[in-house]
Amino acid sequence: MNIIISGKVIHGEHYGKKLGFPTANLDRREYSRKKMRIKLGVWIGKVVIIPNSEFLMPNKNQKSKIKNLKFYKAGIVISPLNKYQLPKIEAHLIGFKGNLYGKKLSLFLLKYLRPFKKFDNVKQLKAQIKKDIRAVKNTKSQTLNPKQIPIIKIQNNQLTKV
Repeated sequence: MNIIISGKVIHGEHYGKKLGFPTANLDRREYSRKKMRIKLGVWIGKVVIIPNSEFLMPNKNQKSKIKNLKFYKAGIVISPLNKYQLPKIEAHLIGFKGNLYGKKLSLFLLKYLRPFKKFDNVKQLKAQIKKDIRAVKNTKSQTLNPKQIPIIKIQNNQLTKV
């Protein structure tokens, strides 16, 4: 079973962008509310940008809607917990260009790549990020089965599982 995290993109520290690898930082409220516990580290996954209007992810009556969604391969990082016992959740979407602030994303964590690690210098960090991105790109595209995707309703800017 795939791990799915959904949330709104918020401003982070812009460190990934400074390094040349921009990331979308997710609001962690859903993670907190659901009391999720996910292995910290780097994951290979897919990300879908959820349309702004009220939208139901496809179910048996809406199979065609999944074809209209763009899934991006992504390197997803679940960082160590902060003082509120919440991790930083961010994703680098392969091939995406644009502004995601305020948009809602669903992150599908498909395969654990490696544990989170602190690096001694920026050169080592950038080399590892490049290696991680190659691993993401080289992973066979796992098709998401609509039965594995939860039905998520967006209402009043809240994502709720139906």
